[in-house]
Amino acid sequence: MGGPGRAVRRHPAPAHPGGRPVSTTDTGTDAPATGTGTGTGTGTADTGTEAAAWSTDPYADALRAGRGPLFLRRTDGWLLPLDVERWCARADAADLSALHRCEGAVLDIGCGPGRLVAALAARGRRALGVDVSEAAVERTLRLGGTALRRSVFDPLPGEGRWGTVLLVDGNIGIGGDPAGLLRRAAGLLRHGGLIIAETAPVDIDERVRVRVDDGRHPPAEGARATGSHFPWARLGTPALLRYGRAIGWQPVDQWEAAGRPFVALRRSTARVTRQSAEHTNSAAVTSSQRARNPSGDRAAYGS
Repeated sequence: MGGPGRAVRRHPAPAHPGGRPVSTTDTGTDAPATGTGTGTGTGTADTGTEAAAWSTDPYADALRAGRGPLFLRRTDGWLLPLDVERWCARADAADLSALHRCEGAVLDIGCGPGRLVAALAARGRRALGVDVSEAAVERTLRLGGTALRRSVFDPLPGEGRWGTVLLVDGNIGIGGDPAGLLRRAAGLLRHGGLIIAETAPVDIDERVRVRVDDGRHPPAEGARATGSHFPWARLGTPALLRYGRAIGWQPVDQWEAAGRPFVALRRSTARVTRQSAEHTNSAAVTSSQRARNPSGDRAAYGS
């Protein structure tokens, strides 16, 4: 899964957008899936709705085809383009500018079709992608990456021991709560660990409700325009820095590559306590999403 581009007006919003939240379930295994060779986590009480949305046909079909069109449709009817073709291609120079800055074992949150996880694996780096979309995990495996079908707010392997958390392709917007996502990342990282986040190329701090849409039909037409709305955020670099500093994250690097802005953040104080991280986790995850044996895979990753 990744971040939207410039908004495009297509069709008016429905009078009563959204739908009933749908709970997702764990894959039934605590071990990450693995493949051979080379955005979507969720947060807040809308976890089930968001996970279900990224598992709908338009998103899965786009990943399997390797191309769009695909959008996030806001409740006001604007369409935010998603760059499916870039996600399904090899890691480009802008991606590599972020990967070269990674430290230790890398957790790619909302890994999508897996180009970053695959690129890291090809370089002999330990990396795990997490995504709520089965199609995303499948594609990651085919590229030779390692991936787990799970939300970022579910129990994950190696909690508290990851060297770097990636929030690329706009995934800082997951859950529509940037501060909550940064707190969750603090619980995943080892002391002194790094967040590398991609931000919007404009100065924006936007909270919206969206749904995945192929943009081919008005909302009232056809099954392909259906789906529940879920919270999302779009942040420029200034907004990310504000949220980060408020909870102890300090920028250690900022750069732009191919028009894509990136920020590297490190905690200025000791990372959040285990109790705090568990509270954030439990508040965001329904019982059906919890791993059956979260301790069983915890030692597999991180340092």
